[in-house]
Amino acid sequence: MKNEQEREQLIKEINVLLNQAYDITLDEIYALLQKIEEEEEEEDLKAYDKAKKEANLNDSVSWEEAKKELKTGISKEVA
Repeated sequence: MKNEQEREQLIKEINVLLNQAYDITLDEIYALLQKIEEEEEEEDLKAYDKAKKEANLNDSVSWEEAKKELKTGISKEVA
């Protein structure tokens, strides 16, 4: 995972390229980003469902633990 300074620098560099891109390219980038977002949401829901099922089976995982596990899984995927 990138630190805040690395993230800001990357966003600045992306913005430079976006400002130079043709409109059709911007449309394609936007569509791709939307698709990625939808896929990430689907993965989050699957992880949530899995944690919920495990909690129901074990009756030993609290909601807070399930949320923590979900966040940890998301962080690992981003890194």
